[in-house]
Amino acid sequence: MTATATLRRPEPVPAPGAAEIVIDHASKVFGSGTGAVVALEDVTATIPSGQFVCLLGPSGCGKSTLLNAIAGFSPLTTGTIRMAGRPVVDPGPDRGMVFQEYALFPWMTVEQNIRFGLDIKGVGRADADAIVGRIAEKLGLSDFLGRFPKDLSGGMRQRVAIARILALDPPVMLMDEPFGALDALTRRTLQDELLRIWAEYRKTIVFVTHSIEEAIYLADRIVVLTYRPGRMKRDLIVPLPRPRDTASAEFNALKRELAGLVMEEQQRFTQAELTGSAVD
Repeated sequence: MTATATLRRPEPVPAPGAAEIVIDHASKVFGSGTGAVVALEDVTATIPSGQFVCLLGPSGCGKSTLLNAIAGFSPLTTGTIRMAGRPVVDPGPDRGMVFQEYALFPWMTVEQNIRFGLDIKGVGRADADAIVGRIAEKLGLSDFLGRFPKDLSGGMRQRVAIARILALDPPVMLMDEPFGALDALTRRTLQDELLRIWAEYRKTIVFVTHSIEEAIYLADRIVVLTYRPGRMKRDLIVPLPRPRDTASAEFNALKRELAGLVMEEQQRFTQAELTGSAVD
């Protein structure tokens, strides 16, 4: 399948290679001996600067394992991951992570959560105030800066989590099913917000999802992983222009194609559960 999508590339655009991710024969094994679980096996891919990539597949296919390896949270067993030419060996400020569970500090206000990383970096108060104000305005948080996470809806909490990452301005955003727990309307609203942010800031985004429709709606490129061990089953460029119409024949044809690929792996997962060999 060839790419025909015309994608906007507004300024600022990362310098060539500034946010490129190179995954080279990545494998990850948990445990040892008879209890060893091969989560990833020989995954190789290059993600260019500014590309929006979705990792798609059923539970147990290694999506989050690969994302955590890119983040530097979990080292590979074999293979390498390089970011802008440098090996990834631990977490770093060039990669920001957004989780499904929001991961906000409940004792901090929205403003304090957004500026937390800036304070750690030693950014001056005036500069931090300006950054927080600008990001809060872009994400519709200006009227909520004094509130605590417990007073916010799930969608608003996820806005704060995204704002906290944007305040630090990393070239790469890693997102682990960030909208999975939200209702359909809130999910679509935040998908559109994320696309707007991506178009403006041109981050490299690696986004984990179980949703085929979400992957097609968001991504330049979709990588389908097999059920354990996680290997690359399909790597395709989404050939649809933006903004994407989820009701179009082209969208739904691609959705059916991907559904067939994912269902093959889901059936393998179901069979493993029935035989007692599935591991979460």
